[in-house]
Amino acid sequence: MLFRPSITLTLTLVILATLFARLGAWQLERKQEKEELFDLFENAPTLSATQAIEQQQRFAQVEAVGRYDEERHILLDNKIWRGRAGVEVLTPFTLSDGTQLLVNRGWLPLPADRSSLPAVPTGAETRRISGRLNGLPGQGPRLGQADVLVSDRWPQLITYFDLGSLETAFGLELEPWILQLDADDASGFEGRQWKAAVMEPKVHGAYALQWFSLMITAIIIWIVLGVRRAQLLKNETSLPRGTPSGDTTP
Repeated sequence: MLFRPSITLTLTLVILATLFARLGAWQLERKQEKEELFDLFENAPTLSATQAIEQQQRFAQVEAVGRYDEERHILLDNKIWRGRAGVEVLTPFTLSDGTQLLVNRGWLPLPADRSSLPAVPTGAETRRISGRLNGLPGQGPRLGQADVLVSDRWPQLITYFDLGSLETAFGLELEPWILQLDADDASGFEGRQWKAAVMEPKVHGAYALQWFSLMITAIIIWIVLGVRRAQLLKNETSLPRGTPSGDTTP
């Protein structure tokens, strides 16, 4: 088989194929990381809240006895549930030993004009709650001004989670963990179907397959165009001298 790809074509497609291969390999790495994360979630131990915090047991299924802060709530903005925009409610919870822990109580709807914040019904009685101990929400890239929190107006709406700002506003030293309240706990709201991560391992696997498919496509294009170019060059050299390459007259 004749095969003579141009240097420009070869360089272009080698760069593309290498890029696609690396992106596919990266997605496979992410898939493995997520598999380990989901496995940790599924096999996490059951501990008391104090034990889980001391052992830094992420995803531990915990029980905690204490009281909610009845008035002071943080509403974490830009949370979508079933296609609706809303907030996640974060409420401080004081354990029986005095430890302060934020509890994610789930999702509440938020008006589009944000003219009023949703009510957060909360009792101050001692109660037993259960849920998953998880790391604090990530801050993510910030656009616009940072949230300004005050200590005398509750609840408060925030776009970016910042533990230091929350501790200042609450006047409390909070544990660097959050308890994601179980779906069957009556003190919570909607949207409490917690997972180890938003994106599951199979999604990364699908992305990897797409990138590797693009790599293979680039290689096929390189081969096809190289063969066509070789055929054209052969046809040109086989014509009698002085005959235009497009002249087919016998």
